[in-house]
Amino acid sequence: MALYGNRGARWVMTERGAADTSQQRDVLQIGPSAMRWDKDRLIIDIEERDIRLGVPWRRKVKGQIILHPEIINDRAFKLDPAGRHHWRAIAPRSRIEVRMEQPDISWEGSGYLDSNHGSEAIEDGFQSWHWSRAHVGEEVAVTYEGKRRDGSHFASALRFDKTGKPCEEELPLVAPLPRTWWGMARQTRADRGLASVIKTWEDSPFYARTALSARIYGKSVVAIQESISLDRLINPAIQFMLPYKMPRDADKQSQAFHIPTPIFLHRD
Repeated sequence: MALYGNRGARWVMTERGAADTSQQRDVLQIGPSAMRWDKDRLIIDIEERDIRLGVPWRRKVKGQIILHPEIINDRAFKLDPAGRHHWRAIAPRSRIEVRMEQPDISWEGSGYLDSNHGSEAIEDGFQSWHWSRAHVGEEVAVTYEGKRRDGSHFASALRFDKTGKPCEEELPLVAPLPRTWWGMARQTRADRGLASVIKTWEDSPFYARTALSARIYGKSVVAIQESISLDRLINPAIQFMLPYKMPRDADKQSQAFHIPTPIFLHRD
């Protein structure tokens, strides 16, 4: 969980083992935190402790997020010819309620829910990845592109209408963006190939998350953009540093495995 803002910012990403997780049809429990479908809404209960480099004291992060999908998409997209990786925008447009106890902040706003799944690790299938999302009137525009591990490229532009139906569109022009402080390459797609950075929320050696100003399909939008370098992720130096940012809290008798469940929250 990444909570951004001038007040109460928190960052949590704890690895847990098989003994600390359980899954049912509508519930996923990961340590003390859980998410569950309750009729037509997704309830996420957070109970974690944050991580700050160089600060051994981990503050409690506790609260609840309720996501109300406004549109639902039931179609998943294959990202490689062999079908080892799939992506699905489950709720391209949603309404969210954020009620945090620690830190003590609350708000309501717009949200988005997607999912990736595959039969191999993402770094085995890809070298790099760029993704962006923006509300375009009542519709939602999503672009994603990258470079597979075999060197081939993939790219797609989707527009989800107000019923949630995805329509594949012609790709807008590449809009280059400045590199991050860590030198991460990032880009998006926009009309006339023009977009500007409003704020960089996440700047790490292998991942960046950015708010952008752009025009897409003739409308001015604020877009959310992500870039990841899987080549950097698997670099031994980065792997050495990861435990300092992603602590492991797992039963030593069980085989630990990665269950990344990222939740990014920001206040406009």
